[in-house]
Amino acid sequence: MEHILVSILSPVMEMIAPIIPGEFFPYFFTMEMFQRSLIASILVTITACLIGSFLLLRNLALIGDGLAHVSFGGIAIAIALGSTAPLWYALIFSVISSVIIYELQSREILSGDASIAIFLTGMLGLGLVVLRIWGGGITTDIEGYMFGSLLLVDNQSLNLIIIIFIITLISIFALYRGLLAISLDSVSAEVQGLPVRHMGLWFSILTALVVVSMVKITGTLLATALLVTPAATAQQVSRSFKTSLIWSQVFGLITLFLGLYFSAEKSTGSGSMIALVSVIIFAVVAITAQVYKNYFQGPNSAK
Repeated sequence: MEHILVSILSPVMEMIAPIIPGEFFPYFFTMEMFQRSLIASILVTITACLIGSFLLLRNLALIGDGLAHVSFGGIAIAIALGSTAPLWYALIFSVISSVIIYELQSREILSGDASIAIFLTGMLGLGLVVLRIWGGGITTDIEGYMFGSLLLVDNQSLNLIIIIFIITLISIFALYRGLLAISLDSVSAEVQGLPVRHMGLWFSILTALVVVSMVKITGTLLATALLVTPAATAQQVSRSFKTSLIWSQVFGLITLFLGLYFSAEKSTGSGSMIALVSVIIFAVVAITAQVYKNYFQGPNSAK
């Protein structure tokens, strides 16, 4: 699957490479290894911004961090066991955890924030202990999983990201009205006959899938850089949820390309630079939006 996508996009990327600024960033458009990483990053960003917009609407922004830390625990166990496919372990751990968190919340056993915090700290602790005792400690590869490293995106990873991208897009567009209804008011949605529990459960699983797909781009410790911050930035300039979805894509892709550009040129980790850029963009947009509202839409603006 990844061979088809790369073969289709590679000529286009090579065509626009001459106009790409920078000394090292143009390699993302010409070298197959970096092309694969860039394609994976774009797919991850699109899905993360879609899911993130719904998470903010449901006041579940913290779940991205929680599931990312859970995925780190799965990766640590996979590495300790000598697995060559740690993302699959992360996927299993994250999906199971997302289901448990949803059930704890829906059955009112624990609040959403409390259950997320328990899994976040518990699985991060488990991962660190496993690595220290059986996994050889914090190696360069482990740091890549923690903070993001595009060099970790191989053919197998890209295939997994493509599958998650397709599943997420189909699910969001097919269930858009229902997901929006249960995000705004789950009680009213249930009265209207919508399968609130099943849709909420599936959305939790989708979130876990998207978080795992982000691991090699932003790392497990910086997942909110693409999952939450672009969606929060979009809320500063949007007047409806649909426009918020569109703006989140715009800000997400801008964050991605600027983050990759500066990380390539300054030799920093992709995840840390993307996280920094996302916060800077949020601050600039939020301040600009507030100034515009105060001085151009305030009560004295007509004067």
